[in-house]
Amino acid sequence: MDNVIIRPFKPSGEVFAPPSKSDAHRAIICAALSRGKCTVSPIALSNDIKATIQCVEALGAKTEINGSILTVDGTEMFKNKTAVLDCGESGSTLRFLIPVAAAGGAEATFVGSGRLPERPIGIYTELLPEKGVTCSADSGLPLTIGGKLKSGVFRVAGNVSSQFITGLLFALPLLDGDSDIILTSPIQSAGYINMTIRTMSKFGIEVDMTDKGWHVRGKQHYIPTDYITDGDWSQAAFFLVAGAIGGEVTVNNANIDSSQGDRKIAALLREFGAEVSQDGGKITVKHAPMSAIEIDASQIPDLVPVLAVCASFAEGTTKITHAERLRVKESDRLKTTAELINALGGKVREMPDGLEITGAETLIGAAVEGCNDHRIVMSAATCAAGCQGEITCSDAWSVNKSYPDFYSDYAKINGRAILPEAEN
Repeated sequence: MDNVIIRPFKPSGEVFAPPSKSDAHRAIICAALSRGKCTVSPIALSNDIKATIQCVEALGAKTEINGSILTVDGTEMFKNKTAVLDCGESGSTLRFLIPVAAAGGAEATFVGSGRLPERPIGIYTELLPEKGVTCSADSGLPLTIGGKLKSGVFRVAGNVSSQFITGLLFALPLLDGDSDIILTSPIQSAGYINMTIRTMSKFGIEVDMTDKGWHVRGKQHYIPTDYITDGDWSQAAFFLVAGAIGGEVTVNNANIDSSQGDRKIAALLREFGAEVSQDGGKITVKHAPMSAIEIDASQIPDLVPVLAVCASFAEGTTKITHAERLRVKESDRLKTTAELINALGGKVREMPDGLEITGAETLIGAAVEGCNDHRIVMSAATCAAGCQGEITCSDAWSVNKSYPDFYSDYAKINGRAILPEAEN
């Protein structure tokens, strides 16, 4: 069985935030598009990052990993005019690279595993045929595209996923003409788009914000550069919440000026009542009595499971809203987060677009489902900071999707996890 046994613990210690997965995805793609040799570092080879590396290789780039340094040689990018891109379970890889492959004129077939084939890509299958790209898919994946993307006006809903906008932003500078992305609804996860634009700028690409979206000049060239990745705030959040629940934890490599929206975890924990201090790239969170708050999760969807864990130890009822997109992640995260905490004796009510969490003094041990979702499994491990009994959680190794070193870092703050035999 792929179960991890997680024992109650008092959080204490320091960890370094792992390299940001979101940042690394973007840097790898920009590096591949630079038509030269670049390094991206530090980098952690999570399954999602491996998927992006394999996909740019499928399009003709070459890569080499040496420790935590990834070298990307984009000299022959788009040399392969026919390619199969296996995106694994990575929604970022899929949505970022569909327009990129189309801009390169590749006939590309996109495949994936887990829930990825079910996740929405309809924005592209409706939009791209208007701009010279054929799209062949029954529903979801596999998707085969052909033809070459043309510049123009791209009208995109802002409330589905920022990943579609990021994909277009990567592709449009490569086209012969200028393009405009026009939002047809308010943007969610704006921080991720800002991250994309900032990363592109470091590779020499200019994007101009307009009243309704963005203007992107054509015939731009990505310039080779050596890129340093940020620490990952969404992963740091699990350790910071553990400190808030029952101890004191310090996370290093947490850049408060990062464009990651999930840096908001520091302000939210302070709002809950935890003691939060920041010294440069070092953030420390210490337990203090916490009270319920209201959270608009539209810009920070990845934080919802661990914020719900935190709310379970805050007096009163916390409301998390505008998180409906979580229903189409690796699991239906509103449902699976509620099931996790309720199984441990908490009180969570699922709403169409969020969660209501009524705090309890403690949680109990139980067997819970990881639902093959890395954020649910890591949230279960965080619960142990305030749990009276042992937690047995399925799908232990799903953490490899985003954070392969999670359990070793968890041990550095006194986390106690008895692991199954490592997956191959």
